[in-house]
Amino acid sequence: MILTGGAVVRSLDPVQITGDDLHVTDGRIAADGGVERRDCSGCLVVPGNVCAHTHLYSALARGMPYDLAPPENFLQILQRIWWRLDRALDEESVRASALIGGMEALLSGTTTLVDHHASPNAIDGSLDVIEDALSSLGVRSVLCYETSDRDGPECAQAGLAENRRFIERERREKLPLARGLVGAHASFTLSDETLAACAAAARELEVGLHIHAAEDAVDERDSMALYGIGVAARLARAEALDARTLLAHGVHLDDREIALVHAANAFLAHNARSNMNNAVGRARLGALGLRVALGTDGIGSDMFEESRAAFFRLREDHSDAGPDWSLERLSQGARFVGAAFGERRFGRLEAGAPADLVVLDYATPAPLTTGSFPGHWVFGLGSRHVRDVMVAGEWVVLDRRLTRMDAQELAAGARVQAERLWKRLDGIGSHEFEPKGGRR
Repeated sequence: MILTGGAVVRSLDPVQITGDDLHVTDGRIAADGGVERRDCSGCLVVPGNVCAHTHLYSALARGMPYDLAPPENFLQILQRIWWRLDRALDEESVRASALIGGMEALLSGTTTLVDHHASPNAIDGSLDVIEDALSSLGVRSVLCYETSDRDGPECAQAGLAENRRFIERERREKLPLARGLVGAHASFTLSDETLAACAAAARELEVGLHIHAAEDAVDERDSMALYGIGVAARLARAEALDARTLLAHGVHLDDREIALVHAANAFLAHNARSNMNNAVGRARLGALGLRVALGTDGIGSDMFEESRAAFFRLREDHSDAGPDWSLERLSQGARFVGAAFGERRFGRLEAGAPADLVVLDYATPAPLTTGSFPGHWVFGLGSRHVRDVMVAGEWVVLDRRLTRMDAQELAAGARVQAERLWKRLDGIGSHEFEPKGGRR
């Protein structure tokens, strides 16, 4: 494949733009070669976006009926909404959620999803279902199961076993588009024994731990009440904090905990729109440092929209922040995925890198240079400009249409599963789990 005529953004951080043809051979960016040509005149060719933290199972929850008392805090949001939803999931709804989430990701220019899954009544094989759905669309993924004690010790053990089984499977079968992590919910739903087991499995398997950390004050209060230390300190004490760790949110980490995160060189996925939606507070982005990536926490997969919202929220507190901040954060997500896949060039359109890219049909209204590109990203570019998408050298979107499946058929099938899912919710009440450290 040769992409001709476009402006090629070889790197987002630092921004590098060239006007030469882009060659793709054997699923990778190449210095030359290729036979088939794709005219990209008047277009931008950019690295595929990464969503560094999401929950695909939320895809069927849009407009979901709700009859309980309105939640008054974050814990009640979990008890009355998300922990009810995940208990209603079965294999069919898990698959439908993954297909819809993957479809929408590709059509918005997101080529990789880092998913954090939970389905307490359908644990065994759930990661295989998600992997199969995403791979059938051509989406790259990094998957884990959300191990937690909130549904009892048997579910906790099954969740950890699902992580281990999937990691061993993707290695044995050499899955081209999927990798596994060890997943855990959050400190306040993890006993010492379960947290230690998750950390030990991550070390043994040499993968990262993907865990919510200090998303809400309830997580910090619980850890302080039970252990006398904050969440990050508890993770560090359990040997669960290292350079492969992916922390989600980190809103309530204090200075000492942020220092621990820095010392471990861990990644943190910032989810600006979710934080606003759940009213959990603002992450201290200035203090959290460089290894901050961007996720959606399940609010879709459009990283143009997420990076824009995150930037504007940042500007409220740091008016000196520039639009290149968004590109730096997206690049950190690519670095995390690159480490999971053993691909140090991942997220860059340079020779030897995996050919994950997006063609944007963007009629630039102002000069586009390395210096002006960040401004175009934040104030102009969006998913509406996505024309073509390539993953691992294969076109998975051409002329705004999926190449492997029909979007309308996928949506129709999802509606059927959503209706079934919503009916099952009628018989599921508010989750009874309470943090052992108390609400206050």
